[in-house]
Amino acid sequence: MSGARGSSDPDAIRSLAVTTDDLVTALEANRRGDDPVVLRVTPPFYGRMRARVHRTGGEASDYADPEPIHLDPRVFVADDAPAYPEPDETRPDPYEVETHHERHTEAVRAWRSAVREHLRDAVALPTDDGPHEVEVKYLG
Repeated sequence: MSGARGSSDPDAIRSLAVTTDDLVTALEANRRGDDPVVLRVTPPFYGRMRARVHRTGGEASDYADPEPIHLDPRVFVADDAPAYPEPDETRPDPYEVETHHERHTEAVRAWRSAVREHLRDAVALPTDDGPHEVEVKYLG
């Protein structure tokens, strides 16, 4: 099934639009151990689609076939991207709670900015026929 009504085949997708803030939020949420999140692409599928942040396991029951595509946010980030700062990396010596909080907050702010410079131009969607590469357009 394809055309004006969309398709059940994810191979119909040529590009994904992703809000950069959604992507960074998803990366951080997964790193911090909050409820896992993905970027979800919801059928029917068209040439240009949107991937939105979505809590894993929060799927509505009205999706049968095809199911939405769930993408780990890390697939959008290049291998050379900076790592999320660990609290131990920002620990001052001698230790002071307020100084540690300020240093870690600043390190996370810097990471949020820097990771945006390491986003992939394309990602592979999983399909029954194997990976299907699509272009990514970042919003914001």
